[in-house]
Amino acid sequence: MSLLEDFVSFLFYSPTTVLGAAALLLFLWVLLSGSLNSDEGRKEPPGPKPLPLLGNLLQLDLKRPYRTLCELSKKYGSVFTVHIGPNKVVVLAGYKAVKEALVGYAEEFGERHIFPIFYDVNQGHGILFANGESWKELRRFALTTLKDFGMGKRIAEERILEECQHLIQVFEHHEGKPFDSSRPVNHATSNVISSIVYGSRFEYDDPRFQCMVKTACDTISVVGTAQIQIFNMFPRLFCWIKNRQHILRNTETLVKSVKEITKTLKETLNLQICRGLVDCFLIRKQKDEDSCNMDSFYNENNLIFTITNLFAAGTDTTATTLSWAFLYMAKYPHIQQKVHEELSKEMGSREVRVDDRKNLPYIDAVIHETQRLANIVPTSLPHQTSQDITFQGYFIKKGTIVFPLLTSVLQDESEWKTPYTFNPSHFLDEEGKFMKRDAFMPFSAGRRMCLGEGLAKMELFLFFTSVLQRFRFTPPPGVTEDDLDLIPAVGLVLRPSLHELCAVSHQ
Repeated sequence: MSLLEDFVSFLFYSPTTVLGAAALLLFLWVLLSGSLNSDEGRKEPPGPKPLPLLGNLLQLDLKRPYRTLCELSKKYGSVFTVHIGPNKVVVLAGYKAVKEALVGYAEEFGERHIFPIFYDVNQGHGILFANGESWKELRRFALTTLKDFGMGKRIAEERILEECQHLIQVFEHHEGKPFDSSRPVNHATSNVISSIVYGSRFEYDDPRFQCMVKTACDTISVVGTAQIQIFNMFPRLFCWIKNRQHILRNTETLVKSVKEITKTLKETLNLQICRGLVDCFLIRKQKDEDSCNMDSFYNENNLIFTITNLFAAGTDTTATTLSWAFLYMAKYPHIQQKVHEELSKEMGSREVRVDDRKNLPYIDAVIHETQRLANIVPTSLPHQTSQDITFQGYFIKKGTIVFPLLTSVLQDESEWKTPYTFNPSHFLDEEGKFMKRDAFMPFSAGRRMCLGEGLAKMELFLFFTSVLQRFRFTPPPGVTEDDLDLIPAVGLVLRPSLHELCAVSHQ
């Protein structure tokens, strides 16, 4: 079915013919009365000519918009305009443009654009989809607290290594038979962030924990669907679509679970001891209440949505990257063999620690190349200009939506020798030593870069090495390496398509 047919089917799908007709009349009224404004006399970024209201909608692949945007950048350059429905979006493509904007003009490009679905879910609270003083204060609080509870330190290393053993036990249970590793990997990464946020981990078979992980990951997947893209363009016309209702139900479920956990933590709170981020937040909240600080950002809503933001982001992105890593190992057995050889030579059977990274350059390169090629958040989360700005000779108005196209950075043909293939040598010098690359920006950059970068790097290294010390990943019987599909599933975060692998013990 074509995109136009998809759009028409959305338009007419309604509980009754009368509502469908009303939607059509409203659509036609907006179409006739709407106009796409531009600032006369100022050179704006070029782009394809938009239709009234629809913009460039019919030119976009809504399931994988980053692909269309990459193609458009070849024609219109590193800074161009595309109209996604009635929304004017400036796209930044390639390493130089993205780096200059997010780092060189960090303040000007540092606001978060909050699409309707994200406002529905967060109501402007929390960290990921918020702006202003509340966002600044909560991000500062989260960064400080994450560091206090071990992000980048030995205490976090111990928590991750403990979780590695639980994950290995799940893999061993399958005895080398085919299975989907995504669920236990999600549970493992979720437990790491849970131990920091709540002060304790969950058992993998805990029904509430399973529900929380499933709900958070499902929401991230559904947010990336074409239905939600169309809702974001025309929220008043398409507020009834089923995927939006599905997300709202998921949010309600997740918030209910978080409230139950925080209620228990509040009842057992000791003002002298912080078990995790929640305790720190509650103590700060109580202090502000005692001092009658009526403007405090430490309120119930910000607590709940800070937790859900950290829980979802801390679970899905790291787990997705690990799933890609295991899939790449099965897909490219010669690379997996080199990983095993380096582990055997440098570590033997000894437990790998973070300090061992410097002695495992090939493995470090494999992990970085996984992040680069997997490209799990290809358009980043949307930014917004905080003021009028002239950037690379183009005028961009205050409040303009901005897409930093991270996939165009991680696969920039001027920065990477083989940008579209899995090649760990991108991160190795001629002597085989690990080499940092400026164009490696999977965590974005600037004011909005991922605040959990340090924790994610530690998790990826320790989970990957611990699992590969014990297992060799292969395709299921009857499936060849060539049969393994590397086309990602649709979603806000690009996960591997559903697949099974065998984790064969090689000890």
